[in-house]
Amino acid sequence: MLQGRYSRSVDKNTGLRSDHTVILTSRGSTTAYPDPLRRVTYCDPETDKRLKFLTNNFVLPPQAIAEIYKKRWAVELFFRWIKQHLRIKAFYGTSENAVKTQIWVAVSVYVLVAIVRKRLGIKASLYQLLQIFSVTLFEKFLILRALQRDSSQEELSCPHNQLILFDF
Repeated sequence: MLQGRYSRSVDKNTGLRSDHTVILTSRGSTTAYPDPLRRVTYCDPETDKRLKFLTNNFVLPPQAIAEIYKKRWAVELFFRWIKQHLRIKAFYGTSENAVKTQIWVAVSVYVLVAIVRKRLGIKASLYQLLQIFSVTLFEKFLILRALQRDSSQEELSCPHNQLILFDF
């Protein structure tokens, strides 16, 4: 729970709705953080959503606080995208440099696959291409052959190098 202490005027044409100084009033929160906080309310014109930001920064103007939090949300979405698309299961090194290097390598691979997809006019999604490449990583043949459905279906229907176990 929050209790308002002070209110500052805002320019509502910028999307800002309020700029208040508040304190936490719920049990335990007053002892955990007794200092006053700043609550900036902003209405995003793109999504028409009302966003409330809580900060301890009283120096920056409220418009800057809203922009910082919007940018922070974009960074959060970027890292969510990395977790979903780059499929980094574990880091082989845990130093800052090792983590950055592994993320850059994964992003580079993703971009290279996107370039291959665009230049070759492939309809499959990037996820499907990455799956195909991960399965065929150590096989020696042309990339286009791995991506053509017709050739893979033909190979499955007439296996020339397979032994016949049962001859009915």
